[in-house]
Amino acid sequence: MTKAKLQRRIRRRVIGRAGRPRLAVYRSLRQVTAQLIDDDSGKTLASASSQKLTGPLTFRASGVGEAIAKAAKAKKITTIVFDRGGFAYHGAIRALAEAARKAGLKF
Repeated sequence: MTKAKLQRRIRRRVIGRAGRPRLAVYRSLRQVTAQLIDDDSGKTLASASSQKLTGPLTFRASGVGEAIAKAAKAKKITTIVFDRGGFAYHGAIRALAEAARKAGLKF
């Protein structure tokens, strides 16, 4: 299955609302980014990136998870839906999700 097909399949089920936005994650070979998106209005509520962090990718991904959780709490968001974007749930994606959960986000 191609990555685009996986993304479409996931996106059909995972829809972000104003009260429960979608946490969209993108992982490249060197960086990890995360965005909180309200799909109803089509706006990004908060974002975080690993560009200024150093260390292995999984370590930087956990830093991104903590940063996005902090930004969500500043906007009084506690529950989200997780969109892994077609990436397998291991390594950096898992580290980001676990760090966001540990920092207080529920999904």
